[in-house]
Amino acid sequence: MNTQLIDPFDRAITYLRVSVTDRCDFRCVYCMSEHMTFLPKKELLTLEELDRMCSGFVRLGVRKLRITGGEPLVRRDIMTFFRAMRRHIDAGDLDELTLTTNGSQLERFARDLYDCGVRRVNVSLDTLDETKFADVTRWGRLPQVLRGIDAARNAGLRVKINTVALKGFNEDELFALTEWCAAQDMDLTFIEVMPMGDIGNEERLDQYWSLKDLRARLAERYTLTDSAERSGGPARYVRLMETNQKIGFITPLSHNFCESCNRVRLTCTGELYMCLGQEGRADLRKPLRDNPGSDAPLIEAIREAITHKPKGHDFDYSRQVVGGKMSRHMSHTGG
Repeated sequence: MNTQLIDPFDRAITYLRVSVTDRCDFRCVYCMSEHMTFLPKKELLTLEELDRMCSGFVRLGVRKLRITGGEPLVRRDIMTFFRAMRRHIDAGDLDELTLTTNGSQLERFARDLYDCGVRRVNVSLDTLDETKFADVTRWGRLPQVLRGIDAARNAGLRVKINTVALKGFNEDELFALTEWCAAQDMDLTFIEVMPMGDIGNEERLDQYWSLKDLRARLAERYTLTDSAERSGGPARYVRLMETNQKIGFITPLSHNFCESCNRVRLTCTGELYMCLGQEGRADLRKPLRDNPGSDAPLIEAIREAITHKPKGHDFDYSRQVVGGKMSRHMSHTGG
């Protein structure tokens, strides 16, 4: 029952990203519309159900668990779940428990996260300009996020900044962001904007800044050396010689990274997406709720789902149209 998960293309599935809520206290323009309709709370997995789900995946060989949302730290009593997951770290069955956050609640929760076994957090931050930050997040406050980052570092958490590359928005901050992260001893990863969900009046092609172009601009100022390092995710890394700094690139549009994909995504309603850029999914909530006394049906359903994991996604902007667009929002699938 506990044999490792292997997909049809002989890739071991060792990384689970779990959305614990579709709610967020920001409304980033590339992620969701300003006036979102969120799921009824009864449809969300309870914290106890999330525990059973994640523990099932750990039994099947998942070694890295990333908690996402929405904004995961706005979920009521979420630290109960983090404390429960620590037992897998303590038992040696899980290598890493981490999360991706917008940083708004880090000042409040950083110390608790460290006590739960979290050692790294990814903070989404696209600009250091307070006015632009308010514009891109619609509801966000930059000083609150910066205080959260400081609290995380002071608590002993390693912070990585995730920046979505947005044409005409943060192109002029490329070097400022890079140098700020270097001065704070924080890693930095750039991400291409992905065609996920209806975002209102915003246009994807207007937002898209190829990381090929971004990397070329970095090379005008720094010496970039390719790194063989892998963090268990889709990023490819370089090191800047002048700052001895690690920079990551997540390039689903300009360079497909699917050949080494080791991850699947669980939504807050118990749907398992085998690929971020495909609509195929499996309902794991039903076998979980229909069998409160046994995890065997859930384990069987997970195994069956992995047999349908596709070779790769269909995201494509190359013909100046948005190809492979997903109907669901990133906040539903898990950021």
